[in-house]
Amino acid sequence: MSGHSKWANIKHRKAGQDATKGKIFTKLGKEIAVAVKEGGADQSINRKLKDTISKAKSNNMPNDSIDRAIKKAVGDKDSINYETIIYEGYGPNGIAVMVEALTDNKNRTAANVRSAFNKGKGNMGTTGCVSFMFDPKGQILIEKEDNTNDDDLMMLALDAGADDFLADDEGYEIITSPENFSDVCTKLEETNLTLVSAEVKMIPQTTNKLDEENAKYMQKMIDMLDDDEDVQNVWHNWDEE
Repeated sequence: MSGHSKWANIKHRKAGQDATKGKIFTKLGKEIAVAVKEGGADQSINRKLKDTISKAKSNNMPNDSIDRAIKKAVGDKDSINYETIIYEGYGPNGIAVMVEALTDNKNRTAANVRSAFNKGKGNMGTTGCVSFMFDPKGQILIEKEDNTNDDDLMMLALDAGADDFLADDEGYEIITSPENFSDVCTKLEETNLTLVSAEVKMIPQTTNKLDEENAKYMQKMIDMLDDDEDVQNVWHNWDEE
């Protein structure tokens, strides 16, 4: 999932994903497999797996599909080894972009990512060229419902370990440290609230707007990256609102 705009962009993205759930679930299954391979299948001791499962649930991945992905990873000792690679670069007008990929072919992935940057009027940079502009944070978005009490939800989130709680007309944004993300998600899920989005991501420290023409190129880049089977996440500091 990509972007900074919290509501319009996420709703648009999720609506588009409805037609490509298979691809989204395949990517999530790959993340689950890598997490299991690195730390085992026990969520209580494998925080990365627990975080990935929270992300999968917020993307409406069925529980039985999650369980199958875990069991498959446990039983498949000879599965493909995926390597996590972070690419950094710039979109049009200097927009900072970070791309996280899981790949078994670095040459293929690098070529595809570079092509997306170029066609989006951007360019790939060196490691570290934009990562200093982002902070790793857990971000949880909850859509506002008629029976939701703002103060009660804020206290629940903060007591569970959240760092910040923001409310607007459409919903709530809860920010956590990566370490507390899973605990906060668990507490919120117990309330039966629908998590629109829940993941540990790179959140930009500042954002920048684009004019209409450059925005089209930036969106083209994002769409190409999202369509790539090796790309798991795209983060940027474009203010799409």
